[in-house]
Amino acid sequence: MSVRLGINPLTWTNDDLPSLGGDTPLEVCLSEGREAGFSGFELGHKFPRKPDALSRVLKNHDLSLVSGWYSSQLLERSPEEEIEAVKDHLELLKQCGAKVMVFCEVTHCVHGDQSHPLSQRPHLGEDEWQRLTEGLNIVGDYLKKQGVHMAYHHHLGTVVESQSDVERLMDNTRDSVGLLLDLGHLVSAGGDPLAIARRYASRINHVHCKDIRFPVLEDVRNRDKSFLDGVLDGLFTVPGDGNVEFLPTLQHLSEASYEGWLVVEAEQDPQVAHPLTYARMGYQNLRSLAEQAGFTVEK
Repeated sequence: MSVRLGINPLTWTNDDLPSLGGDTPLEVCLSEGREAGFSGFELGHKFPRKPDALSRVLKNHDLSLVSGWYSSQLLERSPEEEIEAVKDHLELLKQCGAKVMVFCEVTHCVHGDQSHPLSQRPHLGEDEWQRLTEGLNIVGDYLKKQGVHMAYHHHLGTVVESQSDVERLMDNTRDSVGLLLDLGHLVSAGGDPLAIARRYASRINHVHCKDIRFPVLEDVRNRDKSFLDGVLDGLFTVPGDGNVEFLPTLQHLSEASYEGWLVVEAEQDPQVAHPLTYARMGYQNLRSLAEQAGFTVEK
């Protein structure tokens, strides 16, 4: 099976904490990402939001558009309202060649709020779970018809964080609701990426390879810190630089015929973790892991 290796601009500049890499131009992110070896980028707040402009800037660096994050609020608005809200983002991804949309329910989330520890993340009641899964089915069906598949992103500090959350989401939605498997987020939430890959391989349509430093994670939990404080403390890093065991999950995905992107996503302070150095490390380590897992890595 063949995969392509992409990267998220969080290595250079942070959407949730704009002070990190705030002065770094988009051109630097793109040129260094390409220099490191990556063939695609996910979106960030510095990217153009018009299809022609976005396609042009990516083409100038011989890069593809991998995907782009969308903040859903299905617990606060109807599926029909959500579909209207997502149309501009959908059109951008569609016209620029992306096949999946990173989709996350952000109602009452705390990951972007430095004043709220991860322990205060939202939990859903029975009625809210039903509302969320029914809404995701409707929006997922719509996106599938448009040719851009939903890749639901379980995420620290949100309503779908733990392994049991992911299982409940998957077990109560249709195939049009795909899963973005983020190994770092799942491990940080106490979950087992290999177990999720074995159970839902056919619905995993996007993969984030975020590594975690376990001593920092323990400190974040013990001291009841926020997600963003974890970022500043060095919780996240590129594959192979932390404690997450990637190979077994990647091997299973290869055996299950996963095709698509493997994406390095590592929120870091660029003043501490030199972006190009870590981008190169991330590419080299992820390529090695992918090839060991049985994937063919496309340029």
